[in-house]
Amino acid sequence: MAKKNNYIVGLDIGTTKICCIIGEVVDDEKIDIIGLGQYPSRGLRKGVVINIDSTVESIKSAVEEAELMAGCEIDSVFVGIAGGHINSMNSHGIIAVKGKEITQVDIDRVIEAAKAIAIPLDREVIHVLPQEYIVDNQDGIKTPLGMAGVRLEAKVHIVTAAVTSAQNIVKCVNKAGLGVQDIVLEQLASSESVLSQDERELGVAMVDIGGGTSDLAIFFQGAIKHTAVLTIAGAQMTNDIAIGLRTPNAEAEKIKHAYGCAYTPMVSEGENIETPSVGGREPRTVSRQILSEIIEARTREMFELLDHEIGESGYREIISSGVVLTGGASCMQGMADLAENVFQSPVRVGKPIGLGGLIDVVSNPMYATCTGLIQYGSKRFKSGTNRELQGRNLFEKIFSRMKDWADEFF
Repeated sequence: MAKKNNYIVGLDIGTTKICCIIGEVVDDEKIDIIGLGQYPSRGLRKGVVINIDSTVESIKSAVEEAELMAGCEIDSVFVGIAGGHINSMNSHGIIAVKGKEITQVDIDRVIEAAKAIAIPLDREVIHVLPQEYIVDNQDGIKTPLGMAGVRLEAKVHIVTAAVTSAQNIVKCVNKAGLGVQDIVLEQLASSESVLSQDERELGVAMVDIGGGTSDLAIFFQGAIKHTAVLTIAGAQMTNDIAIGLRTPNAEAEKIKHAYGCAYTPMVSEGENIETPSVGGREPRTVSRQILSEIIEARTREMFELLDHEIGESGYREIISSGVVLTGGASCMQGMADLAENVFQSPVRVGKPIGLGGLIDVVSNPMYATCTGLIQYGSKRFKSGTNRELQGRNLFEKIFSRMKDWADEFF
């Protein structure tokens, strides 16, 4: 059996399902998928933990299934985070270069300068993502290491989350007997899995439609420019079907998967479906067009809000590659057609790419976040910036900051 540190594990704690995928690093470049486990999620609402014990049980079940398939034991994971509490902003830092050429210490200092913004006590930074560096007014630099210059600037994208929501996710994973190697923004993870390098360079908007949240990320010139989280997604569609067709929620979910269509013109007249009733009443026959109209109304609202978010971000003009849809709900018939109608832009449905092993098992948009967590994790391993998170209290943060200063000066 391969050594433990050859395994990278992604854990997607979603609103409707918890998914665990185990990847094995082969030849330092390729990642083979060797295990997949999933279990219905009980204990989350709109991406936020509302019941710790139920979430822990669901995590354990998903992890055990993945371990069984892979034939190995895992001890730590990369975890995705989403929810309406996620905020993001762009920031800018400037420093004077100490020596004649830019070193890693200078790059770390300019990132720290860009990070020095007022953040409320109930929030914490989960990502500082460099967009570009500027050396002596020369912009568009991706890696300034080793360049000559006297003034270094950095433009970064900062993602913050509610401290309690992040801690609850870490606590659930720890209670399931696993360490957390990092918390990763879900749309950042999904983008690793479904976007090509050309799309990132040219400009693209990625929409990850999950069960509880729809996550937006805009990329341009290889860097992330804007992120947002919308709390309308697949679970709201299921709820609308349950109310509109007067059927139990579990049956509404089955009907959505079996007969759902997000674009009514694609449904032919005369198609009927049988829907179970509530309270033991006789099942009823309903036109599939009525089901499609219910789904389209909610989906159109979601896409219009995302389109408004793209407009507000100021990056609409740079999305030359169009829109990429991913996530479980994007598999539904008519989803891409409705998105093209709303966004007035080319749309494709993105599946995980760039992986080996059991790729046929995970080649589905619903696994985009989980496979992306593995790809994100493999980059962290290569760069050697790996750490494990525990409860992360204030004392630990201050101690690590003092250690960084000591390393810099001695």
